Amino acid sequence: MRIPFTKAHGARNDFLLTWAQEAPFENFSIAARALCDRHSGVGADGWIIVNGPEGRSPEYHASIRLFNSDGSAAEISGNGTRCAAAFLIDSGLEAEEICIRTGAGLKYLRLIEKTGFRFVLEMKMGIPRYRDEDIRFTLPLASGSQEVTILDVGNPQCAVLVEDLNTIDWRRLGAELEHHPHFPNRTNVSFIQRLDEHTIEARFYERGAGETESSGTGSAGAAAAAILRNAVKSPVRVLTPGGPLEVSWDGELRMVGPAEIVAGGEFYF
Repeated sequence: MRIPFTKAHGARNDFLLTWAQEAPFENFSIAARALCDRHSGVGADGWIIVNGPEGRSPEYHASIRLFNSDGSAAEISGNGTRCAAAFLIDSGLEAEEICIRTGAGLKYLRLIEKTGFRFVLEMKMGIPRYRDEDIRFTLPLASGSQEVTILDVGNPQCAVLVEDLNTIDWRRLGAELEHHPHFPNRTNVSFIQRLDEHTIEARFYERGAGETESSGTGSAGAAAAAILRNAVKSPVRVLTPGGPLEVSWDGELRMVGPAEIVAGGEFYF
């Protein structure tokens, strides 16, 4: 069976996108693992199934389903949703504001700039959810304990503020925190170093994908956590290995970042 795909990335957080009518599967998890495998597949952090425009509701332009590279389903990806918006625009959608239904609800995006296959979009990320006691929460670990900030930006986030990213084994710690018993459905993990009043540097260990070069929801969660911890003020520039993302928090979180379409083809499944 052949699966058509378009490949796009948001700050090097990469996704494969396929129209729903071209992916008639009962088990998307198996196909997602095969597609996203970086050695025997196309390679990506996740696979996005896009339902639209034929299957859409009048209230939104398209709906999407996201599967991580390990085959697990995810509520939302900020970078992935921007890639889906770029995919829709490239397919002919013309709208002042693009509305996409995700597993975390309706998300609204606005095209700021387009150069060839590179798009810059602003996305309304919604209102972060957290409990006051989770702003500074201590988790017991095998090696001792770790203070974290726990919140939800459409998917679960666990943020760790550090003095220096170069002095910690954040990959090992990220894997341990992702599977910590406190998070029965696992969690996304970000590691944050404050650079100045409006800038942080971040690393990401994502639920179901492991280390990623950037993360949209992770950057939103990292910025929100840093603001809640009084480390920075909005707006926040999040420096990731894949490039910068801009996050502001004024009632709701907003993010500005790129999405670039880089390839298309068929995967022989």
